Amino acid sequence: MKTSSSGTSAGERKLMPFIHEELDRRQLLYSLLMPVMNQYVPDLDKGKALHFLFVKAETKTPGGLVARPVLTSYYKREHFKNRLFDPYNLYTSPNEAILCPDSFQSMYTQMLCGLIMRHQVLRVGAVFASGLLRAIHFLQLNWQQLSHDISTGTLSPKITDPSIRECMAKLLKPDPELAEFITMECSSEDWERIITRIWPNTKYLDVIVTGAMAQYIPTLDYYSGGLPKACTMYGSSECYFGLNLRPISDPSDVSYTIMPNMGYFEFIPHDDSSPLTLSRDSPPPLVDLADVKVGKYYELVITTYCGLNRYRVGDILQVTRFHNTAPEFRFVRRKNVLLSIDSDKTDESELQRGIENASVLLKEFNTTVVEYTSYADTKSIPGHYVIYWELIIKNASRPPTNEVLNQCCLAMEESLNSVYRQGRVADNSIGPLEIRVVKNGTFEELMDYAISRGASINQYKVPRCVSFTPIMKLLDSRVVSVHFSPAAPHWTPERRR
Repeated sequence: MKTSSSGTSAGERKLMPFIHEELDRRQLLYSLLMPVMNQYVPDLDKGKALHFLFVKAETKTPGGLVARPVLTSYYKREHFKNRLFDPYNLYTSPNEAILCPDSFQSMYTQMLCGLIMRHQVLRVGAVFASGLLRAIHFLQLNWQQLSHDISTGTLSPKITDPSIRECMAKLLKPDPELAEFITMECSSEDWERIITRIWPNTKYLDVIVTGAMAQYIPTLDYYSGGLPKACTMYGSSECYFGLNLRPISDPSDVSYTIMPNMGYFEFIPHDDSSPLTLSRDSPPPLVDLADVKVGKYYELVITTYCGLNRYRVGDILQVTRFHNTAPEFRFVRRKNVLLSIDSDKTDESELQRGIENASVLLKEFNTTVVEYTSYADTKSIPGHYVIYWELIIKNASRPPTNEVLNQCCLAMEESLNSVYRQGRVADNSIGPLEIRVVKNGTFEELMDYAISRGASINQYKVPRCVSFTPIMKLLDSRVVSVHFSPAAPHWTPERRR
């Protein structure tokens, strides 16, 4: 059997070798997560987790080998389906819902079960922060039908999967009081703290909020009332790497301890200011796991039990500290996710910083950037950056003005590197940055489009830079307003500290 990557980091899914013993190894890492978490959050064996898990339909290679995304492979194996009873890992979602390939029926059933067992829920989560927000949006769209099912004890006719209908027939009973509660909470326009209002015993959110997922933190705080966000483990489709020994730490301080039994790990020293120049006959210098230095940046290289040999994952990590003699790493970003017009190169972390700085101007209007993506428009002369924003405006009677949104463009430019600002100010090789505000729900449509083309709903991440023509057309068809930077950013020949 082969596994496939989620196709979300580089835009193209890759096939990778996989062996049965790898599931045992990954299961061992999973078994360590809750013992670590229980040191910080007690009594997690007294309830259940509302964790939105999904599978994707498997495909076959031209030679007939089965190819599945790695999490789908895990969920479909006996390791998951016939797992031993563990009071720390009980889910509200039945296996039938998790294993249903129809994403609507799976999400609907998992949400319905979460509502029915709302007082038992101790943690709410998904693989990525974006997945949890998608679930909340699903509730916003479907609460009326969900409430009807709870009130009458009957399952919506939209759910046609026989195994789901069979298992839900045993679970779903008429509960008018709960239905009335769901209606009261969800019919209100105020969805602040909706997670703790519906699931009052929730202790933390179990989601990844590092790297590109950090931009979801304000929205998660809005919906959860600021619940802790636990990033428990670090892994990829190619290999699982390690776990977070301080899972309730602030997202900005999350570090992962690499588990050397998961594979063989090496590191290429990384320095953006003086990148390595390599020839085909000059391989990059490699540093062993035991020899990395605190504060230094590295690109991760793995050799796996499944057959990958010195494979460059594309992740840039920083060594933050040591746990005994084991180094701990902070995930910095994916390598080479950037915008470029001329000689400028803007990576994902710079783009994220620009969004955060510009968002400060929106606080006065109680408005938040809920999603964004970008592209380098080289058709105009000179070319310029285009940033698509989807906003949550919590006070519809006082939206941000055009002038403020124009200033947001300038705030983003001020946050970018000196090469970009020199191109804007001195070289005139880059035009004013543009923000295009799109309709609410646009990024949901973008995700649906990606899923229709084979992306995994369970691991979907919004691409931070786009160039695919159909995606561009979709985004541009949803634009409601356009804004440009009203002035050039500050730039001098001296290096800015």
